[in-house]
Amino acid sequence: MAEMDAAGIDDRPPAGARKISADNGGMPGGLDNPLGSRALYIFQNGQDTLYRVHGTPEWQSIGKAVSSGCVRMLNQDVIHLYDRVRGKAPILVV
Repeated sequence: MAEMDAAGIDDRPPAGARKISADNGGMPGGLDNPLGSRALYIFQNGQDTLYRVHGTPEWQSIGKAVSSGCVRMLNQDVIHLYDRVRGKAPILVV
């Protein structure tokens, strides 16, 4: 079982989340960011799997094999999910 850690790509991470912001070397969330408005990082046994659940400004690419295994969502949907996920929430990938 892996765990999902909310890692904000803007300046509004939920409590307990790792903060990845423009100030920390990240890119601000938004239409110019390939990870869209938010990104949830997937860890297994404390190690970053390099997989993400993230938004995308390219809605037409959702559901197509155009990423490195990440789950892409509409920006408004990943914002909704991001606001509800707590740090180290379990995730089952099937």
